[in-house]
Amino acid sequence: MKSLTAALLASVALFSTAAPAQTASPEPGGTTAPAAVPPGTPQPPFPTTPPKLIVAISVDQFSADLFAQYRDRFTGGMARLLTGAVFPSGYQSHAATETCPGHSTILTGYRPAHTGIIANNWIDQSVNRPDKIVYCSEDERVAGNDHNNYTVSDMHLKVPTLGERMKTADPRVRTVSVAGKDRAAVMMGGHKMDEIWWWDGKTYVSYAGRAVPPVVERTRKAVADLVARPQDALPLPGYCKPLDRPITVGSQTLGTGRFQRAAGDLKGFRVSPAADAAVLAMAAGFVQDMKLGQGPQTDILSVGLSATDYIGHALGTQGAEMCIQMAELDRSLAGFFAVLDATGVDYEVMLTADHGAHDMTERQQIRAMPMESHVAPEAKTKAMAAAIARDLGLSNTPPIMMSAEGDIYINRDLPPATRAKVLAEAKRRFEALPQVAAALTRDEIAATPWPKTPPETWTLREKARSSYDPTRSGDLLILLNPRVTTIEEPTPGYVETHGSPWDYDRRVPILFWRKGMAGFEQPLSVETVDIAPTLAATIGLAMPGIDGRCLDLDPGPADSCKR
Repeated sequence: MKSLTAALLASVALFSTAAPAQTASPEPGGTTAPAAVPPGTPQPPFPTTPPKLIVAISVDQFSADLFAQYRDRFTGGMARLLTGAVFPSGYQSHAATETCPGHSTILTGYRPAHTGIIANNWIDQSVNRPDKIVYCSEDERVAGNDHNNYTVSDMHLKVPTLGERMKTADPRVRTVSVAGKDRAAVMMGGHKMDEIWWWDGKTYVSYAGRAVPPVVERTRKAVADLVARPQDALPLPGYCKPLDRPITVGSQTLGTGRFQRAAGDLKGFRVSPAADAAVLAMAAGFVQDMKLGQGPQTDILSVGLSATDYIGHALGTQGAEMCIQMAELDRSLAGFFAVLDATGVDYEVMLTADHGAHDMTERQQIRAMPMESHVAPEAKTKAMAAAIARDLGLSNTPPIMMSAEGDIYINRDLPPATRAKVLAEAKRRFEALPQVAAALTRDEIAATPWPKTPPETWTLREKARSSYDPTRSGDLLILLNPRVTTIEEPTPGYVETHGSPWDYDRRVPILFWRKGMAGFEQPLSVETVDIAPTLAATIGLAMPGIDGRCLDLDPGPADSCKR
């Protein structure tokens, strides 16, 4: 769409974004339909030469359910990816289905238990600040910071990313990571980045002291110019009209929005398709400016698209807003791929998500799911700690229990015997609550063997084991029942969420595409930890000792994992 994707690409890119000539007829959305293959034609093998550029894309909160809902509507960039290797049932297989843990699996090949990224936030009782909460992508050693006002850092990621491994094998490799969130850029990029940039709520930033390259300056200006103007309502595709229905959620009426925004509305920009278009424009500009993929080595670019997550949290997944977002994401990817096509570089694309989600409670309740509910106040740690302290005759100042993202930490200053009593009582009381599926102690989780079966068969303990780190996880993990949201009361900007161990939050699509490859679809489950070794195999890079396995992208008897 010219007002979003094309305009931003034209402002940031250095030359025409028009795609090179194709023999196939163009489809609406900016890409081309694959040429028809005569019946009986042998499938070509997966390309045997290494790609010159790996492009790894994460669409935040792009669930397998959302993918399935819209896959027949895609005509642009997503339609192109559907001609490649399609794994519609990928799994972020761990229990902590949040943004930071999910992104940490995509390009490392490790589950959160090994990446160390157990949640977006966790408790570290040794930290010298009042609330003891640590954010996954911060350096908490910086004085005066807290988990909401932090210095971005990669220090908590315990393992290397694919880009790091590539650069270690060949120092000429260029690694670039851009995203709408710092945690997406950091967890996909890793520790050795040539360029890393993310949106901080006002503009695109990086680590302190880094020079600002021209492409970032162009992106900053293009976005500032865009935000300075009011945004008219985006068009509503015809297939979105059945979803264009108002719904009352708390004090809000949602479901019919079209991303209008006033001039200067930075929050409105972030919660809109334009945010993804801007990140893709910057990514395209980096490809051009740095001539990625045009050297003797293979370069890697990771792209974190965050708008789907912001839109889901603020507006839900089943209204006109998300329908428009899916259409615009499709367009934006088409424009991005057109720039890459114009470079002539042989590039390989992977697209997945950091987690899934499902719609807000209020709309689910009126659409055949009356059992959907908000978490009850008595399941909150603060209320539970006060009740336990009262009944055990303990002072709750400071609190005897603290929590972050479902992990509960018993105050380490309590005597060991008292800590044991508090833990036992907390486990008993949480398990008695009707909305709680399990309350697992750290000893129970640590004693659970690593799962060896397909991810859809895992028990709650196996899911918890895969995101358990003994140095960061809590003393007790609370897992709510299916269809119970951790949102106690919806508020503006926060009506829907994720983070559960259930498949609607765990399942994500995994798509691979490269020019010349023959596509296929594999409906059986795979994991996001399989992505890194699969990409590594295409460039002949070994990744021993990881949690994931290589996926064979060759549709015939040859094996792309053995080259």
